[in-house]
Amino acid sequence: MGNIILFKSKKVRRIWSEPDQKWYFSIQDVIEILTDSTDIKQYIKKLKNRDPELRSNWGTICTPVEMQATDGKKRKIQASDTEGLLRIIQSIPSSKAEPFKRWLAKVGYERLEEIENPELAAKRMREIYKFKGYSDEWIEKRMRGIAIRDELTEEWKKRGVKEKIEYSILTAEISKATFGMTPTEYKNFKALDKPTDNLRDHMTDLELIFTMLGEASTTEIARKKDAQGFPENKKAANEGGTIAGNARRELEKKSGTRVSVKENYKQLPEIKLKSISHKESKK
Repeated sequence: MGNIILFKSKKVRRIWSEPDQKWYFSIQDVIEILTDSTDIKQYIKKLKNRDPELRSNWGTICTPVEMQATDGKKRKIQASDTEGLLRIIQSIPSSKAEPFKRWLAKVGYERLEEIENPELAAKRMREIYKFKGYSDEWIEKRMRGIAIRDELTEEWKKRGVKEKIEYSILTAEISKATFGMTPTEYKNFKALDKPTDNLRDHMTDLELIFTMLGEASTTEIARKKDAQGFPENKKAANEGGTIAGNARRELEKKSGTRVSVKENYKQLPEIKLKSISHKESKK
């Protein structure tokens, strides 16, 4: 499990290691925050030179971990757990060091809380969306969509679907049948040009609803037909997406407006986007 968290609006990549039961954080992201350096490799080199003890233990402190790079691709990057980061921070002269250490301790504690009580993770996610300016109504749909998506991927896992590439193919199958566009095509439609842009965070209420319908239908069909392996689940994905696609077309026919709209939440605050109420005419 991996994600991005914020320290004073600055992004820090992290990933949870189940075997170790630890968070691993991107060393590059942390050093950028503490130093504002534009050449992290050179800074690390100088850091090692002035702290021989850190240099000799660098291989123990740092662990190559696969995380998403700025271009959206997965790459092995230098990462460290909380203990290792605290050792690195000790050697960095920065006024941000103490606030960052307090933040780091809080992040670790929150993860332990979330393991004990998963509802806290959902609550914190709601708070993040609220902070970004999303309405309560939109947030509820987004959170429900996340739950439905998790239920679907758990079903795929039980049915022998391989993660990553096969999940992506099946997701594209549902999206194509629901909206007539794969997720990549949908991102282009909405002019989301950054690899880190999350398509669902830029969907309107109706777009989220039909996304949920397609994925919930796929889960139900896979269960009822006891779909096993990739080919059978691909067929279920197409059938589930088709149910949502038919419902979308029926709504567009009755309302005279398109469900899929080009507006995204980078261009307009969500509350304003909601007021558009899908005014784009059906093409």
